[in-house]
Amino acid sequence: MSITVNILYSGKNGNARKFVEEMTAEGIVDAVRAEAGNEKYEYYFPMDDSESVLLIDRWKDQEAIDLHHKFRSSNYAKQGR
Repeated sequence: MSITVNILYSGKNGNARKFVEEMTAEGIVDAVRAEAGNEKYEYYFPMDDSESVLLIDRWKDQEAIDLHHKFRSSNYAKQGR
């Protein structure tokens, strides 16, 4: 059974859109999409809110989400984020 996670990022002065552009430019979006168990990783921009972005993230199961979080957390720590 797949698990879908919806995350709404909000910012000011275009920072939500910049966040998505950086995630894409740094290859993070493609890397997440290539992770085992990832079924969807897409950003959507609301038509009536230019300062927000919605991430829809779908995973095969909870184990895939847990592995994603563990992997991403260790990578961010290595990068000093």
